[in-house]
Parts: sequence; C-alpha cells; structure tokens
Amino acid sequence: MAVADTMAVVHTAEDVGKIEAACRIVADTLAEVGKHIAPGVTTRELDAIAEDFIRTRNGVPAFKGYVVDGRVFPSSLCISIDEEVVHGMPGSRMLKEGQIVSVDCGVQLDGFFGDSAFTFAVGEISTDKQRLLDATQESLRLGIEQAVEGQRVYDIAKAVQTCVEKQGFSVVRELVGHGIGRHLHEEPPVPNFVPGLLHRSRYPNARLRNGMALAIEPMVNMGMFQVHTASDGWTVYTADGKPSAHFEHTVVINGNTPMVLTEM
Repeated sequence: MAVADTMAVVHTAEDVGKIEAACRIVADTLAEVGKHIAPGVTTRELDAIAEDFIRTRNGVPAFKGYVVDGRVFPSSLCISIDEEVVHGMPGSRMLKEGQIVSVDCGVQLDGFFGDSAFTFAVGEISTDKQRLLDATQESLRLGIEQAVEGQRVYDIAKAVQTCVEKQGFSVVRELVGHGIGRHLHEEPPVPNFVPGLLHRSRYPNARLRNGMALAIEPMVNMGMFQVHTASDGWTVYTADGKPSAHFEHTVVINGNTPMVLTEM
C-alpha cells in the first residue's frame, strides 16, 4: 500500500486554486453546450461552440491534439451518443429526439487542467434511459462522498459499483477515472469497480490525502459492461448496442468535505 500512496500526486493550495480556475471554465462550457442540445444540432456545431467559449476565457481545449498511440484527437469535446460510451468524435451527425448525448470537456489554464462530463437528454427520452442517467449521477454523488482524507480509492469504486449494480446496470471495466493537475491524466487511477485480486496491481488502492485532485467518472451501461473500440481508434461503444451514460467531476480531497470543482 505504501507504493500506491507515493504514486498519488498531492497539490499545494496554490495549485488547487489553479485547478479550480480551469474547472470553472469546464463547468461553464458544459453549461453553455447544454443550452444548444436539441434535435437537428450537429455534434460539430456543439464542438465549435465549446472551443470558442473556452478560448474566449483564455483556456486551451485539453482534448484537442491529445495523442494516444500515435493517434491525435481532432476536437475540443468528446461527444458520445446512445451506445457510444466515451471518446466520440464530433462531426456531421445531427442529434435526434430521444437520444442521450455524453459531453466530455477538458481545459488547460495556466499550466493546470480541469475535466468533467455530463450526459444530456435530447428532448424527451425513454423511462429506461432516464433511469440510466439518474443511476449514473447517483453513483457519482455516492463516489464523491467517499473522497475524503484517509479513505482509499476502492472506497470510491465500491460506492459507485454498488449503486449501479443495485439498479440493474453495469460499470465499464476498460476505462477508469484518474488523478488530475499539471497533467490531464495523473496517478492514481480511479476505477468504478473494485478490481479482482489479479488486477489490483493495475489499480492500486491509494490512500486519499488532502490536496489530491481526482477526476471521478462513472461510465455506466444499460446492459452488459463489455465495450469495443470503433475503427476510428477513439470511439468506445457498448458491445450489446445498449445505451451508456457518463458523468464526471473533478474533486479535491479536503478533510471530510470533498471539494467538487466542476459543478455547473
């Protein structure tokens, strides 16, 4: 456990203030994008609104130009519709009544990062989709409640997983939350499930300490937890084609009161 503890990044009060400033732009960007979620709007239009808003506030879109395995993400937002879990690329697709659309936003400001996601309803959605959104938001809330000094990463994971599975849904295993600060992705990883014994070295059960900043982000599927990656190398979608929801907040450990920095 000591190794896991030393992996985690602890930020100074000054650093936390800078993370908070980046997070404020993230939250305001998501709120602005939310105003334009409607049938007939293209995901490219939403991305343009977000980039303009971020740059007007002197921020830099954190996802645009992000490189993984030689692939460069081309957009400011990840926009994922219905069965798409995360990392959907904005384009010419038009939103349709009844869909759910997950919008993930990251911002760099003054050398620090903020990250958040929200799943919006496009017009009227089905009861099952609303249950999925409600369960995912509740699991995030319960996970955040565990983000206090002295707890461990698995306390967050257990809270999320228990909430989700109790309501008949499943949490994605291939993708997890993360630390955040001077880099978009830092230690420790924050899974939404308690790993089996053979996988615990991949997801160390780090102790939570004041000043740690975490991006806690349940990704919850209506059906099975298995996912695939599309041929574009980015878009992750559910293996069974059923809808998925994604909510995320950047949270700083602060004694017994988690600091949620990305509330809209």
